[in-house]
Amino acid sequence: MTLDFFSRGLWAQLPPAWQEALAAAPPRQLAAALLGAGGVPGGSPGGSAWPLSLLAFVAAARALALPRGGRPGGAPRPPCHSPRLHPLLRRHVKAKKQHEIRRLGKVLQRLSEATGCDRVVDVGSGQGHLSRFLAFGLGLSVTAVEGDGRLAGLAERFDRELLRELAKKRARGAGGGSLPPPRHPKSTPRNPKPPPGSPQNPRCPRHVAGRLDPGAPGEEFLLPPEPGQGPPVRNPLRGEPGGGQRVLLTGLHACGDLSVALLRHFARSPHVAAVTSAACCYMKLSNPVGYPLSSWVSGLRGHELSSRALEAACHALEAFAGRLLLGGGGDSSGMRPHGHRAALQSLGPTAQPSLQHPRVRPGRRALSLGVSDSARQQELLAFRCLALLLAPLVESLILLDRLLYLREQGFQCALLPLFDPRFSPRNLVLVAARAPLEGVLEGCKKYGETLTIDTKIQ
Repeated sequence: MTLDFFSRGLWAQLPPAWQEALAAAPPRQLAAALLGAGGVPGGSPGGSAWPLSLLAFVAAARALALPRGGRPGGAPRPPCHSPRLHPLLRRHVKAKKQHEIRRLGKVLQRLSEATGCDRVVDVGSGQGHLSRFLAFGLGLSVTAVEGDGRLAGLAERFDRELLRELAKKRARGAGGGSLPPPRHPKSTPRNPKPPPGSPQNPRCPRHVAGRLDPGAPGEEFLLPPEPGQGPPVRNPLRGEPGGGQRVLLTGLHACGDLSVALLRHFARSPHVAAVTSAACCYMKLSNPVGYPLSSWVSGLRGHELSSRALEAACHALEAFAGRLLLGGGGDSSGMRPHGHRAALQSLGPTAQPSLQHPRVRPGRRALSLGVSDSARQQELLAFRCLALLLAPLVESLILLDRLLYLREQGFQCALLPLFDPRFSPRNLVLVAARAPLEGVLEGCKKYGETLTIDTKIQ
């Protein structure tokens, strides 16, 4: 966006009244437009009154986007660790990930209780942090699927470390040789016995190396990690051999088409009792495999999304607005590196015409050129805020399309603002099940407003 701002003269394309108002808007006024923080955007001290057309644009953008939960402003980063996680489960896990795995794990635990299913398939499991919490902390039976063999190896190493620490504590008799006892799903005809795993005899996640095939039917779930290498991987969605057991399917920030593949496999495979999907990397969605999914959105005129729009949907609006509230959004350390990167990018097409938008990382430090460019920085900052204001609309359209896709096939589904968007910007989690979701959603009300298809679109 920064390159286009300069090369295509995007600022001059705004209405003159908008240019005048935004050029004089202080950071707190821009933050108010993004978050509704600090009062009415047009009446912030130190800024000029905004024209009604700009105020209407801001109000419409905020009203049409899905509620994201969280509190405006405040600390842009999570605490250093989550005290609600056992110390052994916090090892190697960043604070943001601790926040995410604890909340998503609790939702999966409620789904396990509602469906009588204790087997979880974690797709795109990475280093296994979520799988480890589900297995050791909640007592669920977990299969972790990861296409990167290096990450799968790290996950297994971390599992072994945790088991060694538990064994040491038990040997010392310090009373700390176990994790808190898990709450198992209630016994049902489909789940007559509690899961065999326990803190005294924990069961590790089972790690499977494989790639998900987004276009395959439910019976063909996994491919070998690399094309042409090895035999087909056994499908964990089919349950144990001869068993007919069902599974819960989850993906924590599964990238691009991988999140779409989870939903397709849930819809096509009767062995999947429920699915939770936290998406990310919308710019990696392929068309038409990844978007649109639903017949309703496919029938809308102008439903197509450009690569720029998909990339914008991945921005961290709350974190950026938080920096504005702290007064750091318009200084040279915040915006000048983006301008310098755009200048460098603009040289690419001159040297090589095929490089219309070369990828250049912003520098951590920039040399002072001795030239005052504060006016252009302010214009770039204001225009960036307008673009960020539209980003949640793009994400809302993508997620509602997925919700409608499942609803069109008769599944119970809802969107939960599960994570705090200030430090986990892709915080909306899609939950769907073949059983009623009322009990699961009731337990998630503390996280924010739950959106179902019935309450959002008729």
